[in-house]
Amino acid sequence: MNAFTDELFSLDGRIALVTGASSGLGKRMALALARAGAKVVLVARRRALVDEALKEFGKHGCEAAAVPFDLMELEELSALHEKASAAFGSPDILVNAAGINLRDSPNDITLASWNQTITLNLSVPFFLARACVPAMRKAGIGNIINIASLQSFRAFANGMAYGASKGGIAQLTRAMAEAWSADGIVANAIAPGFFPTELTSAVFADDELAALHASRTAVGRNGQLDDLEGATVFLASRAARYITGQILPVDGGYTAK
Repeated sequence: MNAFTDELFSLDGRIALVTGASSGLGKRMALALARAGAKVVLVARRRALVDEALKEFGKHGCEAAAVPFDLMELEELSALHEKASAAFGSPDILVNAAGINLRDSPNDITLASWNQTITLNLSVPFFLARACVPAMRKAGIGNIINIASLQSFRAFANGMAYGASKGGIAQLTRAMAEAWSADGIVANAIAPGFFPTELTSAVFADDELAALHASRTAVGRNGQLDDLEGATVFLASRAARYITGQILPVDGGYTAK
């Protein structure tokens, strides 16, 4: 980078907390932040996977720490903030990447599966962000990145609970901006298209279905994990300090057609 771009996009001196960081979108977003200079705390439920991710970050020369944690324990999210802060200090970047998509038909949704989806996809981002906000406010800087979805804008079959949670994320992101941006804390969301992850394994296991979704994009292909890196670093950086409450589709133009 030259001095100008470094000033805009470097994350040197920043501290990021990323949930869902052991695999998929969360892991790739966390790695992008780390390679841009941030110290990153990786949070995920499965200890073996988050420890393996930590080793990978070390191979890239990145500073990272792992905190295995079950995010469904909402009452413990303040404790999660404390554990995450023990590694490098209080995070001033939060990426709420953990999520679930059970793909139940409306008749198969149970109260338990509904609550699981809403809790992990919508409640956790709010309560964890609220736990991080006091330190961000004191520092005068904070970047919150939520994960929205194509289903924040439109419906898909067997996506009622997931779609409700992601529609909620879009509005939650705007509400976070309204509540906290006057204190220097910007809140935005990335809305990915179809990327190969655990959540979309059913799509990519069906070649015809994967090809159908690729054909619905403007660029003619589904996403690759490195397609998320630029948007992630941008929304975490000084370059995005006057952007808040926005949903950025990273979908190859799926929502444009």
